[in-house]
Amino acid sequence: MTTIDPPGGHGRPAVPSAATRALERCVSVEPAKFAAAHWGRAPLLSRAAELPNPDGFTDLLSPADADELLSRRGLRTPFLRVARDGQLVPAARFTGGGGAGAEIGDQVLDDRILELYAGGATLVLQGLHRLWPALIDFARDLGTALTQPLQVNAYLTPPGNQGFATHYDTHDVFVLQVDGRKHWRVHPPVLIDPLEKQPWGGRADEVSATADGPAALDVVLEPGDALYLPRGWLHSAQAQETSSLHLTVGIRALTRYALVEELLALAAEDPRLRAGLPFGTDVADPDAIEPELTETVEALRDWLLRADPAAVAARLRSRAWPAARPAPIRPLAQAAALTALTADSRIAPRPGLRWQLSQAADGRVALRLVDRTVTLPDQCAPALHALLGSTGLRVGDLPGLDDDADRLVLARRLLREAVAVPA
Repeated sequence: MTTIDPPGGHGRPAVPSAATRALERCVSVEPAKFAAAHWGRAPLLSRAAELPNPDGFTDLLSPADADELLSRRGLRTPFLRVARDGQLVPAARFTGGGGAGAEIGDQVLDDRILELYAGGATLVLQGLHRLWPALIDFARDLGTALTQPLQVNAYLTPPGNQGFATHYDTHDVFVLQVDGRKHWRVHPPVLIDPLEKQPWGGRADEVSATADGPAALDVVLEPGDALYLPRGWLHSAQAQETSSLHLTVGIRALTRYALVEELLALAAEDPRLRAGLPFGTDVADPDAIEPELTETVEALRDWLLRADPAAVAARLRSRAWPAARPAPIRPLAQAAALTALTADSRIAPRPGLRWQLSQAADGRVALRLVDRTVTLPDQCAPALHALLGSTGLRVGDLPGLDDDADRLVLARRLLREAVAVPA
């Protein structure tokens, strides 16, 4: 099967201007300089006056928006965590049934939240990139600019309080200060580039000792300020004289270790590596293991030299693509558009869609998506190329097909498959 992707393919949507603007909202330097000097390397503090949006980040989530989520949206766990004195509060303390017709037992109870928050607890609204419209769009655009999946949480901290002790995250973060002021102390890593399986709790003593030393960054974030922290950098934050609301964008980037994991998974194809140890081998005896280890390392090295990049890429695709959802579609409006479609209608690729076009051996064209592959006649290839590489096309202008009837059949199929949306 031959890959025939146009620009933006291989699962990477072309970077639109909205994606560039989303990144520029978070950093005060040019994107190229951010990538070279800060991405995965060093923190970056960007003051509101250095960023393009004079209104800060209240358009993404305001305190009033947070109140609405907590009181009127039927929020459930795990979309809310509560922390006090550095410890998580059990969910049973603030959840219960929603009353008649909504008896689900893990809905957030606003009166319990009031009691906890007024008592000094920090509220963590989680997964807002799946809940709140403005953040759904922002997260998709920023994820496109970074070519990485990400998540968005909000932290609401009462005056003078601190939600969590000094710790590090196993993913990079952008901190966007929405409301109030928060004092941040940032220290260098005790473990550079930690993996998800290497959380800070396993190095609590090192973290505590480093936190007692001089800070690499000691700042108060004001509304509209942004802070980038690479994974592993220690940090703690305390609200000042008023309550604080900030957004944390967590970037869950794949690492070279992910390549190692997939290479080892594929190594199961090598018979030498599947072979059992000799009969009677004492695996606790280093001298007995040494010749087997030497032979295994040699076999693994030989296999790695023959590793197929396409096979590794296919396994990484199965990790990366499901982690970043495309733009939401409106099922009712989409169904109505199917019925009303004409040659003069305009359709566009679904924003944020991950896709790959391939030419199959039988001459048909295969459109690979996150969870399925759509197979179409080979004469559809020019139209697919044109549409997926565009920002929108008139149905009657789809190239390579004989007449408008064929173009309408293809357009309806793409709308039904949620590959395209009305432009």
